[in-house]
Amino acid sequence: MTTELYFIYDSHCPWSYATTPLVNALQHAYPNMTVHLLHCAHYHGKDSAGEEQMQAVTKASDVKFGREYTRYVNSPKSSIKTANLMAWMQDKQANKQLALLNALQTAHFMDGNPFHNKHDFNDIVEQFKLSPNNKVFRDELTTDAEFILEGIAEIQQVIATTRFPALIMTVNDNAIFIDHSKYLKTPQEVVTAVEQEIAAIKQAQN
Repeated sequence: MTTELYFIYDSHCPWSYATTPLVNALQHAYPNMTVHLLHCAHYHGKDSAGEEQMQAVTKASDVKFGREYTRYVNSPKSSIKTANLMAWMQDKQANKQLALLNALQTAHFMDGNPFHNKHDFNDIVEQFKLSPNNKVFRDELTTDAEFILEGIAEIQQVIATTRFPALIMTVNDNAIFIDHSKYLKTPQEVVTAVEQEIAAIKQAQN
């Protein structure tokens, strides 16, 4: 059985932050599964998710938001450089991508790190012993990040929505669209739901 997971997200999106625990749970349950983390680079420094969205996520999930993030929750956010770093990571050390995303989201949503400039990434770069090139820290998307956006557009055509976050799991030639909103408070339950979907697929094939 060949399994792959596609996670369309934005590192600065609270709903994506609340959905990452589901990705963690699925990766743990299926350690041989290939995980594709697809950063959609939604925030360009002109707007933010805002306090209302943060409160909605707090109510719907178990994730926490730190004081510094809450303090500047309505300030404009840019996820361009983070999208570039994640694209670079996919090319260089794909096996560490999910751990990096978890660290980035913790730093942003708990510690209030905006990841607006190269200096903001110093601790993360040191922690993961990375050596990204200077293109990663420019104010425009790299070629690798743009390529990921093209892949996202193709997936969005298939699932007929541009909404994110989005989780799609493929099992051989079958696709399972995962409604992440059902499991935000109990991420582990997504594993049971997927197991049931896989069992149904196998039964239909017999």
